[in-house]
Amino acid sequence: MKLASRMSRLGTETAFEVLAKAKALEAQGKHMVHLEIGEPDFDTPKNICDAAITALNNGETHYNPSAGILPLKAAIAEDIAKRRGIEVRPEEVVVTPGAKPIMFFVILALAEKGDEVIYPNPGFPIYESVINWVGAKAVPIPLKEEFEFSFDIEDLKKLVNDKTKLIIVNSPHNPTGGVLTKEDLEQIAELAIKHDCYVLTDEVYCNIIYEGEHNSISTIPGMRERTIILDGFSKTYAMTGWRAGYGVMPPQFADQIARLQTNSNSCVNTFVQHACIEAIKGPQDGVTKMVAEFKRRRDVIVDGLNEIPGFKCLRPHGAFYVFPNIGELPIGSRELEQYLLDEAGVAALSGTSFGQYGDGYVRFSYANSVENIKLALDRIREAVAKL
Repeated sequence: MKLASRMSRLGTETAFEVLAKAKALEAQGKHMVHLEIGEPDFDTPKNICDAAITALNNGETHYNPSAGILPLKAAIAEDIAKRRGIEVRPEEVVVTPGAKPIMFFVILALAEKGDEVIYPNPGFPIYESVINWVGAKAVPIPLKEEFEFSFDIEDLKKLVNDKTKLIIVNSPHNPTGGVLTKEDLEQIAELAIKHDCYVLTDEVYCNIIYEGEHNSISTIPGMRERTIILDGFSKTYAMTGWRAGYGVMPPQFADQIARLQTNSNSCVNTFVQHACIEAIKGPQDGVTKMVAEFKRRRDVIVDGLNEIPGFKCLRPHGAFYVFPNIGELPIGSRELEQYLLDEAGVAALSGTSFGQYGDGYVRFSYANSVENIKLALDRIREAVAKL
């Protein structure tokens, strides 16, 4: 089959490739500890599931508007307004099947050949993949360990220019768990306003934060009209398989994003949207308990990794990932990924899965039990001692 040349520019998400390798080893009888996939290991809260069942029984199984049903859009607008302290109207909301389509649609709608898009590196690999796919220039901004995986504003100043169409920020951050400060965001906003470019702020982990508070660039004066907020239900409410996310953006741009949805997947399942209303408006104690448990796991894995010779691990302030420095080990990131899989029965991801500046690091997801995290740490310690 002769594919269009643009398909050669489309990347992937390595977590699913490593998951497949780990599952294949399990099928051969090898016990694996899964620290590769970015998915809460908690069940979706019962009240959310019950809302979906009720919606199904009430016949909520038909098409709905491409941008989403009004009750959900209104609930999202109210929730965003309350959490961020900004005014949001339902017509600024587009509901999508997961949060990834917002990345895809926004980059597709804004960037083309000759444009530049700045994205965090190491960072979620789909950013770079889609930028390349649409023919724009992907411009990485390195996130540095010495800045707790934020960036040097002087580096960003050198990258932003009149060709910059979009700046992507992600806080809390995948893969490092880093959190941007209000001061960081103010400096990004100043550059975006000066160069008249947009900002896509990926805030899908905004409710999984352990110290301090979440800050959104959308709250900074002059940024509402040039900011697209990306958020969703997968991480906060353990709803990864439900495929429900959303974007919040200027209404005239929301119309264009909804049009892209019409041309691709029509709309999000109606009964799933009713479950999302319950997620937002229902009890939040499940979220509180989950975040407390993630914090406990974070401390276990950070302390454990820092006791293993060759690992140096910062304590992340959000999300559910650690990104330890392995520069003192005698093998590189990609080799360590395979070595831990084969030798230790631990599935992790090479830092290079998240871009060139991830070299010398690995990512572990601590969306697994403390018991399994401790088992993984024991296996890692024993395996690297053989190197």
